[in-house]
Amino acid sequence: MKARTANAEKPQRKRFVAGTLGTAAAAGALAWITLVGGVPTGAGAKAEAVIPVADEAPGYAIEDFNYPQADKILAERNILLKRGDGHITLVDCASGTGFLEVMAREHTEKICFKVVGNSGWLTLEIPSVHAIRGNDYTTQVDMTVGTEEKTFDISKNTWTGVGESADEQGRDYMLVEIRTTR
Repeated sequence: MKARTANAEKPQRKRFVAGTLGTAAAAGALAWITLVGGVPTGAGAKAEAVIPVADEAPGYAIEDFNYPQADKILAERNILLKRGDGHITLVDCASGTGFLEVMAREHTEKICFKVVGNSGWLTLEIPSVHAIRGNDYTTQVDMTVGTEEKTFDISKNTWTGVGESADEQGRDYMLVEIRTTR
């Protein structure tokens, strides 16, 4: 009995597979026609151009590490933020605690940066920086004066004199990079 039942099921299975393949082939052909030149129209139908959806979709997002809205920040706050990995961001100092805080002679208020993640980097330009208050991260900053570049280690959770306050000649340093690690 079993042999007879198994043989009776084979034609049904073949018809099912053939039907499924036929339907898939028809759907594929219709999709191809639609993408290539549009659906054929009848004699009385109005012909319209068909634009593939891919032409309207946004392009691929490629990370260039440029700081978002840097032009606006430069115009409003006179701080040039160049590039970073997104783990060090400019914030309003009143919005919380635990920020890196930067003091610069040309700015009447502190400049604060929020740090997240295990590590971060940010290139920027802030002239006349003389002190930085660290947070819970190990932080190093690169500063320049003329063509000379100097790296400063920032103490955790306390103010560190940098730039002109750490220079014997009292020269005006520019903050150009911040690097942090947990």
